[in-house]
Order: sequence, then C-alpha cells, then structure tokens
Amino acid sequence: MNHSVLIERFSAADQRGVIEVILPIQNQEFGIPISEQQQPDLHDIPQFYQRGTGDFWIARCDGKVVGTLGLKDIGNAQAALRKMFVSAPYRGRDYGVAALLLKALLQHAQAEKVKDVFLGTTDKFLAAHRFYEKNGFQEIPVSALPEAFPLMAVDSKFYRLTF
Repeated sequence: MNHSVLIERFSAADQRGVIEVILPIQNQEFGIPISEQQQPDLHDIPQFYQRGTGDFWIARCDGKVVGTLGLKDIGNAQAALRKMFVSAPYRGRDYGVAALLLKALLQHAQAEKVKDVFLGTTDKFLAAHRFYEKNGFQEIPVSALPEAFPLMAVDSKFYRLTF
C-alpha cells in the first residue's frame, strides 16, 4: 500500500475527526456505552492534554484522521497514555499507525524527561495488550498506579513503561 501516514500534533481543526475515530470504536466495536458528553477531555484537548509534559497526536492518512493518542501530565515526572485509538481499516502492519503514534509519544515523553508512562485498558482489548507488551510496557496491579492517575471505570488492566 502506498498510503503515507502523517503523525501531527492535535489542532482545533482535528476536533471532529478525533471524535469520529474514538466513539465508533468505543460504542460499536467494544460495546462500551460511553457518549461524547461523558468524555469532556475530547472537547478541550489543549486544556486537558497539551499542558506540562503532555500532548495529543493524530494520525492522518489521505487527509483523514485515522488514529489518536494522548499523553496526560500527572505530575512527578509521570504521565498517562490515553485515547489510543486507530480506525479498524488502518490497524496492523500495512499502515503501522499505532506504532507511529506510540513512537511520537515516547520520543516526546523522553524529551520532556518523563520517567514513567502509565495506562489503563479493558480486558477486551487483547490486541492492545499484545501491542503494549511488545513495546516494553509491563502489566502492573491497580495498587501500583500513582494517586494522580486518571482511573476510568472501564479500565481493568494496567501497564507501566519506565525510561
């Protein structure tokens, strides 16, 4: 395939595209009944993610947003990986969207001197578990999360990557 994927920092013009990637995956694919309104971070990405050591990236292919990834500064040289979503047709090695997004996040985190990146996911996201583990994340118990970690009700599996 000859479709080039661009990883870019989120800008206001990407707002709708981000929501159009995330909601169908949450609702239809994984059956998580969560609305746009229940995710206030999606309506103020700069305020929620793009501060401190945090940031937010989108993957674009042929002009369309096909992937998202946020890094939330939670203090103490620690951050939370959030909102990693890739539209189904763009998953896997052909496009490499998830790997490109994660590479951007990890380069940014290291440049910002982040020491630990934590994430939470659900038991349903088996491919995500394999992806995180393959990229050096180690599963940890919920009790090992820092107090400032933004715990989501649907999260049941947690990971940490230490630099």
